[in-house]
Amino acid sequence: MIHLKTAEELEKMREAGRIVALAHEAVRNNLHPGMTTKELDALCESVIVNAGAMPSFKGLYGFPAATCISVNSLLVHGIPDDTILQEGDIVSIDIGACYQGYHGDSAWTYAVGTISEADQKLLKVSEAALFEGLKYAKAGNRLTDISHAIGEYVFSYGYSIPRDYTGHGVGRSVHEDPTVPNFGPAGYGVILKPGMTIAVEPMVLAGRPQTKVLKDGWGVVTKDGANTAHYEHTIAITNNGYEILTTLNKEEHPENG
Repeated sequence: MIHLKTAEELEKMREAGRIVALAHEAVRNNLHPGMTTKELDALCESVIVNAGAMPSFKGLYGFPAATCISVNSLLVHGIPDDTILQEGDIVSIDIGACYQGYHGDSAWTYAVGTISEADQKLLKVSEAALFEGLKYAKAGNRLTDISHAIGEYVFSYGYSIPRDYTGHGVGRSVHEDPTVPNFGPAGYGVILKPGMTIAVEPMVLAGRPQTKVLKDGWGVVTKDGANTAHYEHTIAITNNGYEILTTLNKEEHPENG
C-alpha cells in the first residue's frame, strides 16, 4: 500500500533528507586514500546523531553498521570494516537517517584520489542516469516511465543493471511500496501522485549484470569482478514535478520530460 504524505510528514522527511545530505557532505570533505570504511561509517553516524536523528540502517534486518559502504566491484550492502581505501578506488556510500519517525535515503559513489578514465565515465553516466529517470517523476506519469528512462540511458553506454535490486518507497519505513525498477518498458506500474515519496537509485555495472551475495550475507558483488556505481535520491512527487529531499539545496523541479 502506498501512503501519500501530508505536508507535516513531508517537512519531517525534508529534515531527514537534509541530515543525510550533511553526512554525504562530510564524506566529500574528508574522504582520502588511507581511510578505512569503518572510519567513514563512524563519520557518517556522528553527523546523523549530532543532527538529532538516528541511522536508518543500523539494526535494519540485522545490518550491523550505520551505513552501507561498497568498494569497486562491491555493488551494495557492504559492511564497513578495516578495509583501507586506496588511491584509484571508487566507493559507494548509502546513507539513511531517521528524523522523528521519518526516513531519508541517498547513495553516492565517490572517487578516492585520482581514478581511471573508465571509472570516471562509469560514475558520470550512472549519476546522469539518475537525473534522466527523474525527468519523468511527475504526477500523472506511470512509475516505470522512470525505470525505462534510467535503463535506456545506462544501456546506451554499454553498461548493465543488476536484475535483483531496485529503488523503493520511503517514509515511516526505510522500504515501502512501491518497488522502483531501474529498467523495463515505460507505461506500467502505479500512476504517480503528489505526496508519493520514493527512492530512485540506479545501480550500474561496468560489466555483466550477474551478481552474488558474499558469505557475510550482505555484500553484493559482480560475478565478473567489474566495477559498479550507485546513485540515489529520495524525492517527493509534487503538483508540478518533483522535489529532491536528500539535498542541502532545496528546490522543486518542474515538469521536464
